Amino acid sequence: MTGPIAAIDCGTNTIKLLVGNPADDPEGVRRESRMIRLGQGVDATGVLAPEALERAFTAIDEYAAIIADAGVERLRFCATSATRDAGNAAVFTAGVLSRLGVVPEVLSGEEEARLAFDGAVRGIGHAVPGPVLVVDIGGGSTELILGDPAAGPTAAHSMDIGSVRLHERHVRHDPVDVVEIAAIVTDIDAALDACPVDPAAAATVIAVAGTNTTIAAGVLDLPYYDRDLIHGRELAVTDVQRLVGRLLAMSVAERRALPWMHPGRADVIDAGALIVSMVLGRIAVPSVTVAETDILDGIAWSLL
Repeated sequence: MTGPIAAIDCGTNTIKLLVGNPADDPEGVRRESRMIRLGQGVDATGVLAPEALERAFTAIDEYAAIIADAGVERLRFCATSATRDAGNAAVFTAGVLSRLGVVPEVLSGEEEARLAFDGAVRGIGHAVPGPVLVVDIGGGSTELILGDPAAGPTAAHSMDIGSVRLHERHVRHDPVDVVEIAAIVTDIDAALDACPVDPAAAATVIAVAGTNTTIAAGVLDLPYYDRDLIHGRELAVTDVQRLVGRLLAMSVAERRALPWMHPGRADVIDAGALIVSMVLGRIAVPSVTVAETDILDGIAWSLL
């Protein structure tokens, strides 16, 4: 029996925590998620905003207490490249070190792909036909990872298109207008055209992370966000595309009123939904499987 471990995935929009032992006690694993918008304004300013750092440190303080109470033996904290590349990244690094005793780890592209693929495929829990494409849409970037379910990734690429990045870059109206949609689509198309990973090569598509799981909750028309009802569900691409159209026509207030929508995601879901739509427009299969397990789970498994 291995003692509890802790994995933290700090992204552009969300910071997530997993505590426990997914090998010995998968049902006893604790998961936490906080919307911190760490990447607020980074695309334009090149620095982490003071209020974003404050939100991040508040969440990390909460996580530190949970980790201490659980008697965690090993901790791995992985963070977005913005925490390395921002002009004031040292402030973030020092804040994490003082609170958790570890330095945030910015993963290489190869390691990030391996962990995300492992978390998604292992989390589905049954054999899926390969090649498998994992689509990981974040706040600052989108990763396409193609691979064999048993052997792991064979090709991966990170694109600088994410829900927060593209929303902040282009959206000035509420609801988003047709000119802004066209500008976002242009950025997404350019990124996909340059991407060496071909979505059409996949026999199975697994969509992970908050934008994808939120859209799944909408397609399923859930009365509230329920991870158990979302995980592993296979959705028709046509149903996803229909929901994307609905979301783009809504105001932020209307989206926020949806029972399955996290209020911290309601503003940037317009750009995120367009990324989903454009990626799915290039796959060759009629459905996509949604996984609640992702790179966070891959980080946890790497500690066991």
